Amino acid sequence: MEGQDEVSAREQHFHSQVRESTICFLLFAILYIVSYFIIRRYKRKSDEQEDEDAVVNRISLFLSTFTLAVSAGAVLLLPFSIISNEILLAFPQNYYIQWLNGSLIHGLWNLASLFSNLCLFVLMPFAFFFLESEGFAGLKKILEDLDEQIYMITLEEEALQRRLHGLSSSVEYNVMELEQELENVKTLKTKLERRKKASAWERNLVYPAVMVLLLIETSISVLLVVCNILCLLVDETAMPKGTRGPGIGSASLSTFGFVGAALEIILIFYLMVSSVVGFYSLRFFGNFTPKKDDTTMTKIIGNCVSILVLSSALPVMSRTLGITRFDLLGDFGRFNWLGNFYIVLSYNLLFAIVTTLCLIRKFTSAVREELFKALGLHKLHLSDTSRDSETTKPSANGHQKAL
Repeated sequence: MEGQDEVSAREQHFHSQVRESTICFLLFAILYIVSYFIIRRYKRKSDEQEDEDAVVNRISLFLSTFTLAVSAGAVLLLPFSIISNEILLAFPQNYYIQWLNGSLIHGLWNLASLFSNLCLFVLMPFAFFFLESEGFAGLKKILEDLDEQIYMITLEEEALQRRLHGLSSSVEYNVMELEQELENVKTLKTKLERRKKASAWERNLVYPAVMVLLLIETSISVLLVVCNILCLLVDETAMPKGTRGPGIGSASLSTFGFVGAALEIILIFYLMVSSVVGFYSLRFFGNFTPKKDDTTMTKIIGNCVSILVLSSALPVMSRTLGITRFDLLGDFGRFNWLGNFYIVLSYNLLFAIVTTLCLIRKFTSAVREELFKALGLHKLHLSDTSRDSETTKPSANGHQKAL
């Protein structure tokens, strides 16, 4: 009887391992396919020619795709774990979610840590040096002045038409060249006019909504970090390394339950997006931004490495700042500095101070005026300003008029 129980336990363990491996493979396959299409969208088309370096190009492309897929997995690690904990808490005995368990979550964290180190220290350096050895060459526009661009493109179109009509029909090559250039100008003009038609709607609805949403998310992040600082000062269990919370599905990690978990996931994605935008906004990395159909493989490798570093740091950053209370699993929670109170406290203080100063500096009068203009409140502001100017208007004898 005991032998049968032992065999049954081994069979269950084997089936569990097979199920977890299959789920991990399917999840990674989805991320790999999405990453492949993203890289193909930005990759330079001229590098796809069939020549002696085509094999090198393909190998570098596959390694970069693998790295980008690992980066996406690291970004989704915390959100997937948080939502899994809430689902298991809400449906503990549901047969259809038995595959979602603590063993699977721990396995995903371990794989993400392993593949992140593998890509960062082995695959990407190999892809870069292998590519170079074969001789391969390595929210600013929301308020654009589209009227000026359309005016300039219209002038260019008229100039091309005059040149085209002034040429002799015998000069066939120049005529064909100008016709092609004129067609390109007309296409660009059509795109600009289409953007101009949509810009009024974007300016009146999308831009204010995005600015208010960013303001709210940034403010909530700062408030959570401030609360985390207070918890660190009064309770040492708030340290990211010191917390030893319950297992997956045992208790909700947020006071507000599923709503709080959803808010944590939104803030985690916000941290990742703001990190990427901030990275590419740096002056040193200005020319590093990928361009559609015109990015060399060398730049693609560099961008994949940069995103991998940012995404791998996301779980640790989110937990250290107190954005989430989910424990760091696997190698992510084995950093020695996570147990240093002064480092963690200084990191939280630095984030709160810098983010607050950035919020005050970026949300300037120019942005407020645009929001007032979009919401129709600028007329009230202008009327108050004109009334104030009339009250302080100097008279002919040099004295100011009084009401």
